[in-house]
Amino acid sequence: MIQALLAAFLFGASAPLAKLLLDEIEPVPLAAFLYLGSGIGLTIYRGLRRVSAQATDAEAQISKADLLWVIGALLAGGVAAPIVLMFSLRATPAATASLLLNFEGVATAIIAAWAFKEAIGRRVWWAVTLIMLASVILTWNSGGAWGISWGAVGVLGACVLWGLDNNLTRNVSAKDPLATVTIKGLGAGGFSLLLALVLHNPFPRWPTILAAMLLGSISYGLGIVLFILALRGLGAARTGALYGTAPFVGAILSFILFRDQVLPSFIVAFVIMSIGAALLLGEVHAHPHTHPSLQHTHRHRHDDGHHAHQHVGEVALDTVHAHEHEHEIVEHIHPHAPDIHHRHEHHEGK
Repeated sequence: MIQALLAAFLFGASAPLAKLLLDEIEPVPLAAFLYLGSGIGLTIYRGLRRVSAQATDAEAQISKADLLWVIGALLAGGVAAPIVLMFSLRATPAATASLLLNFEGVATAIIAAWAFKEAIGRRVWWAVTLIMLASVILTWNSGGAWGISWGAVGVLGACVLWGLDNNLTRNVSAKDPLATVTIKGLGAGGFSLLLALVLHNPFPRWPTILAAMLLGSISYGLGIVLFILALRGLGAARTGALYGTAPFVGAILSFILFRDQVLPSFIVAFVIMSIGAALLLGEVHAHPHTHPSLQHTHRHRHDDGHHAHQHVGEVALDTVHAHEHEHEIVEHIHPHAPDIHHRHEHHEGK
């Protein structure tokens, strides 16, 4: 869960920092350089690790079958969602759009439960609801215009696409997150750059471009890697809910950078959000469950209770490595989350 909260921190911090850059760069080119910064930054990092032989924490590599999930996530969250949002914002009051964008966490949970059969009990639903409610209170603008229109429906559609992106990415969370984020960053960044050229958006000076790419490499690159690692261990619904705390990081940083006034609504929202996060952090989920026979590839160690398989050579129990391995059928009980080994169906609200 720490990984999800760190991811939320990095993404939340990117909003006020990106706002500083908007004085010198248009939104579409900014999105392009943020995404390209994440992809190029991780490409450089991966290259340096290979050269210095530091890649000791082996990760499973993305296969051809995995590319379908990665490309689907890229098209849904990196291409379709921003386009739908951009056109929808033209016909949607700002206050409406800000509130409706909080629907992403709920959309992620609904898709996870309905399409991917992820286990989501009442405690998690309460947490998702409270965190979304806190975000709504935080983004509420009583003086702004309000109205439901086709543009508002489009904003909800963008949130659904990002929720789909989160769930599709969950399906490759067992594989190398650096490779996944590199593909998504370069793909989404390249598309946004092409869109900026088509729209004839002006480009800023090189220092601004480099600043945007540096911000993207940290907030988007490292942030999304942490998000995927959280998906690996928590599943989409819980990770999406914790990621919903990102607006509070942005708000706190805005207080510091822009001397914004701390409103009573922020304090109320923060309390509600804290209760929602506490529900997730304090969740203990344990029941008898059966692991079916399964063959897959991912990063693992032999002392975690799920990987007592044999090797051709000797491997220390605490050595982290990745290879294709087979799980035998086993039934046991222990606390768990819907990680890559516990994506079984539940009954009676378990």
